[in-house]
Amino acid sequence: MFSHIQTKIQKKIQYSLSVLAIASLSLAGLVHAQDTLTIAANPVPHAEILEFVKPQLAKQGVVLKIKVFTDYIQPAVQVNEKHLDGNYYLTQPYLNEFKKSHKNDLQVPLVKVHVEPFAGYSTKYKKLSDLPNGATIAIPNDPANSGRALILLAKQGVLKLKDINNISATKKDIIENPKNLKFKELEAATLPRILGQVDLALINTNYAIEAKLNPLKDSLFIEDANSPYANLLVARDDNKNSPAFKKLAAALNSPEVRKFIQERYKGAVVPAF
Repeated sequence: MFSHIQTKIQKKIQYSLSVLAIASLSLAGLVHAQDTLTIAANPVPHAEILEFVKPQLAKQGVVLKIKVFTDYIQPAVQVNEKHLDGNYYLTQPYLNEFKKSHKNDLQVPLVKVHVEPFAGYSTKYKKLSDLPNGATIAIPNDPANSGRALILLAKQGVLKLKDINNISATKKDIIENPKNLKFKELEAATLPRILGQVDLALINTNYAIEAKLNPLKDSLFIEDANSPYANLLVARDDNKNSPAFKKLAAALNSPEVRKFIQERYKGAVVPAF
């Protein structure tokens, strides 16, 4: 009798251990099935949009980690060095310029997500025509955005460039400057902070929004909807085809993200898909 009871107990223990082993394997498989992506982004709107898609990706087995930067250079460098999986903030013109100075650049654009129309702001003047002779204009100091600023000014008629379509234009390409405008080139992120110290500043929309500037209401002039400066989701050549990146790319080009961008930013940021 005792032997029979002992055998039953042993069978129950074996069964319980088997169930635990199967559960452990299933859990291990679930954890293994999850992919982690660490993506660099500027605070607004990039990180906000990534936060919006984060729960959706979690349901698909992708853990999205968002690393926020306030500059344009370091996150691009860290993607090349494989400290980060990718980034979401670069434009194609900026990426082209970055590649010129970083010979081993491995970054590959996957999808366009949105456009942030570039704009000119002033706390001293209400109209661009009020800008006085010798006015000081602050523009970004990175090659892609400085050219973008000069092109936008040329389109407003305040100066003339050798080639208005040259996105790499510099101050040396100005052939007419009737108001003798002076240019101060500064890091893009600092431009909202020095707005009151200059007559006019050309500011990227992500930094303008952070500074509580409304590009549609507060700017003197703004790029039109045909801007080629769409913000991209960027991977490296070695991970561009990963299932996790494909899921992130699809999420960023989804109808839900389109609606989120339109409702949250009300025209200050425009979907590019």
